[in-house]
Amino acid sequence: MPSLTSRPLPSGDSSLCILRTSAIGDVTHVVPLVRTLQATSPSTRLTWLVGKLERKLVGDLPGVEFVTFDKGKGREALRDVRQALAGRRFDALLHMQVALRSNLLSLSVKADRRIGYDKARSKDLHGLFVNERIAARSGEHVLDAMASFIEPLGLKQTEVRWDIPVSADDQAWAAAQLPGDAPTLLVSPMSSHTVRNWRVERYAALIDHAMARGMRVAMVGGPSEPERALADAILAQVKGAPLDLTGKDTLKRFMALLARTAMILTPDSGPMHMANAAGVKVLGLHAASNPHRSGPYLDRRWCVDKYDAASRKFLGKPASEIPWGTKIEKPGVMDLVEVDEMVDRFEACAEFLHLPL
Repeated sequence: MPSLTSRPLPSGDSSLCILRTSAIGDVTHVVPLVRTLQATSPSTRLTWLVGKLERKLVGDLPGVEFVTFDKGKGREALRDVRQALAGRRFDALLHMQVALRSNLLSLSVKADRRIGYDKARSKDLHGLFVNERIAARSGEHVLDAMASFIEPLGLKQTEVRWDIPVSADDQAWAAAQLPGDAPTLLVSPMSSHTVRNWRVERYAALIDHAMARGMRVAMVGGPSEPERALADAILAQVKGAPLDLTGKDTLKRFMALLARTAMILTPDSGPMHMANAAGVKVLGLHAASNPHRSGPYLDRRWCVDKYDAASRKFLGKPASEIPWGTKIEKPGVMDLVEVDEMVDRFEACAEFLHLPL
């Protein structure tokens, strides 16, 4: 279907439903859109269908009603959402997720206008579940693509703001882990796509360099067995003794840790985008994914970008000749990121921040 001419929501009391359940990074990208809607259309009631885990990060945003979709419950999760929204109708649905499960979930939302992705970014029959599309564009960061969902409503995102709430208790916990004002590097080594992870010995080498320069280093990560195993493998190879907070923080505690942090070392992952939202400088590891599409939105100067090299090596052509958003998740792809390159970005970032190393 063609994109329709933009038209505003009804004046006065109107309602809007946002469907973006996962993942952590993508949900983080939606927050500026919510802030824009609150600023430009303050009378619009906002409801957000969000995943169970993701709600722990954004579920206390003021002025937003949250409805949880717990995918672990299977069909029962769909039933729960249907019951929560029974008898309600929205002026518009922003259908911001294209997976088949999300398309089926969208049937629980009764809305006059159902705004979805353009054809190029649609899949799993997404077009059957929407009646309007965002403009077809290529070369956009994911956050900008999500921001474009309000353009059919006659709105434009001109400011990117997060201000994700963090409680006093979480701030106190973070202060107890990272007391004082020592310059701190967080290391979040695992992505949900394990092929994006750097080699253990390379993480250890960068940690050793940072600690030799006087940086306080803390390992962070979730409580899963793979994350614990990766952290243990790195800790076994480092010369010093970085703090080990793996499995001890929550999403909100992690946000509180970020407020006491200068830099974070991480592959393309949810923590990368949470750090970006907190204004922390990201030492990003990129080869499997394009940092211009999915890297830290605010500042990519401190990332090592080997995406083009990966495209040439594994796909036989430069990145400029492959579809935007292509993931090069091949075994060994992250080996293209050398330790010396990451050390260079660390040193440049430290100088930029005037850290007393």
